[in-house]
Amino acid sequence: MEQLRQAIHEIEHNWASSRILVVGDVMLDKYVFGDVARISPEAPVPVVRATHSSEQPGGAANVAMNVARLGAQAHVIGFTGGDESQRLLTARLDAEAIKSNFVICDGFPTITKQRILGGRQQIVRVDTERIGARPTADHDRLIAVVLEHLPSAHAVVLSDYAKGVLTPEVCSRIIDAAHGFGIPVLVDPKATDFARYRGATAICPNLGELAAATGEPSLDLLGVLDAGRALIAPLKIEFLVATLSDKGIALLQPEGHFIAPAVARQVFDVSGAGDTVIATLALSLASRLNPLTAVELANLAAGIVVAKVGTVPVEKHELLAALAPDLALHAEEKVLTREELVTRVARWRAGGQRVVFTNGCFDLLHVGHIALLEQAHRFGDRLIVAINSDASVSALKGPTRPIVGQRERARVLAALAAVDAVVVFDDATPLELIAATRPDVLVKGGDYVVATVVGAAEVESWGGQVKIVPIVAGYSTTRLIDRGAGK
Repeated sequence: MEQLRQAIHEIEHNWASSRILVVGDVMLDKYVFGDVARISPEAPVPVVRATHSSEQPGGAANVAMNVARLGAQAHVIGFTGGDESQRLLTARLDAEAIKSNFVICDGFPTITKQRILGGRQQIVRVDTERIGARPTADHDRLIAVVLEHLPSAHAVVLSDYAKGVLTPEVCSRIIDAAHGFGIPVLVDPKATDFARYRGATAICPNLGELAAATGEPSLDLLGVLDAGRALIAPLKIEFLVATLSDKGIALLQPEGHFIAPAVARQVFDVSGAGDTVIATLALSLASRLNPLTAVELANLAAGIVVAKVGTVPVEKHELLAALAPDLALHAEEKVLTREELVTRVARWRAGGQRVVFTNGCFDLLHVGHIALLEQAHRFGDRLIVAINSDASVSALKGPTRPIVGQRERARVLAALAAVDAVVVFDDATPLELIAATRPDVLVKGGDYVVATVVGAAEVESWGGQVKIVPIVAGYSTTRLIDRGAGK
């Protein structure tokens, strides 16, 4: 449980500042979607009536997309052709705030894979690429770009699709340089000889790739895993991670292996799942999570992405939702910043939960407050309580208020079972917070009517509800203060 809490803390608080450098074979994935109603009279093939199309970064660029969608900073480096496909690829990466440095190779087009789909079924794939070794000068330029940006990275991913970027020389130079900075290097391999990846922190093949590298038949799972473990010492790596399709993911270490069972989901498309795994592993190691926790996170992420069509990255909130749907938070973990609250709300929504919002000063918590919060929680699954900051309370109630400071008020509210999140706001009203979290239900206590509740119009505009909870007679903070003063 503690490792789970640590993982959630890292994802919510630290992944945003993690910088992952991805080097490898970048591609552009094109999709044409349509319907199939008949067979062509020209040949025994289906006729796809195209309805729409899209482009997505693929290969190493899809690893960078996964890093970015998981909330971190991604930087991708690879070869392109200075063509329209490069322009489309760069535009898609720019839209995701992913930094890119591409080395243009004369005579080599940007690798492009176009898939034609009828419904959810892939009909055919058309690849545009040139096979063959690139000039040494191109590799030298690529290495120079990598070495320039390496010092600012927290982890490096070598994404090898055997398209000519990650030669033995390129791998060796990058791995050696990363070691000099103490930066972990993870490899998604394609070469059957793993020797070119010697010295990396971890190599992450699928079962077929590991079987080919070890010479063991892939049907003999234990034999392949044992042979994989035997590679760790001679390759001078710390561990191996093998994706096993429907069997899950295996962590191989010198002392033994562990298999994280696959998450039971409907599988629509496995393309890009390996990219998701290595992106999650890289962020986990950048956050200093242990390899076992890293593999369990990667396994959850892979289970999410295979339920999507195409190379669609996993989202940060999806991973958090899958990671801890029933995790009971300590009180201090419920007190959030605005940004943390927005992330947590996205996680709740990904799990299909109904979000309730209420606000107030909550100075000197009393039974009237408790009744309001308990009733508010009954309107949904998760309750957000927004409280006025000390400065905001003083502006509303006068210079002698609040009696209790904002940190203490937030901590006490967070200790209540009915409360799922507490956030402090400085503005006169919580309207900006309401707009950012878009609650399903807005609750206010006292003698308000819907028309006088701040945020009511906005909540109703997106289909939400506004609820007024009657106050408990005889209880108020002002009355408690007067009683204490002997009035």
